Amino acid sequence: MRLKDDRKAARACGFRKQIPIHGLFTHFRHRFGENTYHRIFDHLLRKLMGLGAVKGEIIAIDITHIEAYSQRARDNKTRRSDPDARVWHGKRGFILGYRVHTACFAESEMPLAFTVAPCNMNDKSYFKPLLERVHSLGVKFKAVVADAQYSSGNIREAAEAYGTEPVIPVRRDSRLRDALRVGKDFVVRGARRLVELFRKRWSVERLLGKAKEWLMLGSLRLRGLEQASIHADLAFTAMLSVALAAVDDGRPWLMRSVKHFTT
Repeated sequence: MRLKDDRKAARACGFRKQIPIHGLFTHFRHRFGENTYHRIFDHLLRKLMGLGAVKGEIIAIDITHIEAYSQRARDNKTRRSDPDARVWHGKRGFILGYRVHTACFAESEMPLAFTVAPCNMNDKSYFKPLLERVHSLGVKFKAVVADAQYSSGNIREAAEAYGTEPVIPVRRDSRLRDALRVGKDFVVRGARRLVELFRKRWSVERLLGKAKEWLMLGSLRLRGLEQASIHADLAFTAMLSVALAAVDDGRPWLMRSVKHFTT
């Protein structure tokens, strides 16, 4: 819709005269398939890594919710029109949709790996696959930072198997002494070095917030897990495209400035 109203954006996309109808974009979205979008994301990421623009030694992992383009059934457990979306009950009530599990470099705040799953799935089951994906890129990282929801012995062992230090607070009901923990006042307590490392987790929260605010990650308008995954692919690919444009333009300090390139 924006291309019809913004001729500058249309020309930037190569549309000099006529703008294709919205249905044509949807057709190509289905025709390309999920794997094609993953390959495009992977190509841009590897190019940025090759240029040295995306790098770091600390990996931050977190999730965000995206609401399904559907309504909940009356039982608050099922959905009406999205076959893959699931209901999850959180602090803010019931949510029907998906979770985007994301890993990024804490230093450059660029997405490295992600996966989309129904929001009732256990977060811990996606931790190791994210690390495997990051490791497959040839990334050597010294620490992986995540919230207390990932706190478990298996998660820590999975991180240590890659030779990295897990910086994950214990749960509030843990009896471990001198462990990294987040209190009810949301203040992080523990060894100073671990506290400083854990604060780098904000990088992935900023990344996800930016993807929702500027790249429409939270505005899902198609149904099904595959389409939700493609939706996340498009948002993160756009983020990498902005970073590559800034580097190619000789202004790498604008890599994370999505607003600069979209307004």
